[in-house]
Amino acid sequence: MVSRRRKSGKERFDHLVAVISSERFLKKQGLGNEVPFFICPYDPEDAVEMERQRGHLTNQLSNRGLTVLEINLYDLAIQLLQDRGIWTDIVDAESSISKAELKELLQGVLDPETHLIPAIADRLRAAKYDVLFLSGVGEVFPYIRSHNVLNNLQSTAKDRPTVMFFPGSYTHELATGASLDLFGRLHDDKYYRAFNIFHYEV
Repeated sequence: MVSRRRKSGKERFDHLVAVISSERFLKKQGLGNEVPFFICPYDPEDAVEMERQRGHLTNQLSNRGLTVLEINLYDLAIQLLQDRGIWTDIVDAESSISKAELKELLQGVLDPETHLIPAIADRLRAAKYDVLFLSGVGEVFPYIRSHNVLNNLQSTAKDRPTVMFFPGSYTHELATGASLDLFGRLHDDKYYRAFNIFHYEV
């Protein structure tokens, strides 16, 4: 079997620009009736560079007449906690409770189905955009899991393509199925309905 050569940073960036600006991508063609969700995996060590490239990518797409709506899950989570008046309480309590208790607390108040996805839906309704970028995935782990976000987002963000920037790998194995491996180490997030954007041909 022929292995895929790892693209350079410039090649990967050029691929993203070409794919996202293509009519095939924007019209959700070649997806086999699946939801238009795409994973953009990257090495966690390249997080700072990816953040820079994401901003540059948004500008490049804007120059081509396309509008990107970016939602950073970390920023959104903080906003939700502030809106509910509990952000300060959680910050104050963090030093006096265990990590397990903090995780349970945040998973409850940031539950994707009841809190996070409705907030994302509100932003989608209020914006005019061509493609949705989801970032901040690593920053919200383990309180918010990427596969839970995608599972709950399927009915909300199906009209336009969504690209999740993922610090890790998105693999497909015959024996185990598809897996979102956060930071290249955590192998328990099963999600098979998204496409690796670097494998999507224009």
